[in-house]
Amino acid sequence: MSSEEAGVEWCLLQNQFDSYEKYSLLIKLANAALVAAAVLTGSMTVVIIALLITLWLQDAIWKTYQARIETRLLQLEAAIADGAAVTAYQFNRQFLQNRGGVASLVGEYIRSAIRPTTAFPHVVLVLLAVYSLAV
Repeated sequence: MSSEEAGVEWCLLQNQFDSYEKYSLLIKLANAALVAAAVLTGSMTVVIIALLITLWLQDAIWKTYQARIETRLLQLEAAIADGAAVTAYQFNRQFLQNRGGVASLVGEYIRSAIRPTTAFPHVVLVLLAVYSLAV
């Protein structure tokens, strides 16, 4: 791969990586708005808590996809820095080669969900919702 091709692929993936971060923040904001609305209206229910957990898991899935992009970005950056050859535009092929079964995929999502950058503020919001429901 030429450094120009690597640069083009890096730019595309970096933009996508940043986009995933923006949407992860929107998911977190939606969760915060949901808790705020439920607390302010006094309508905290088990259904609201289930929605909070669902949004948290959706954020984890989103961050897992972002991590796959990060892996390829780091590979491209190392190749560009070293002047090494790497095959261009192989993001999906590499993902399929490294993808495990269903259990592996679920494990990947769970590991992503408990990472501090994903878990915060979801843990706080779920605890607040449970406390609000109990009071």
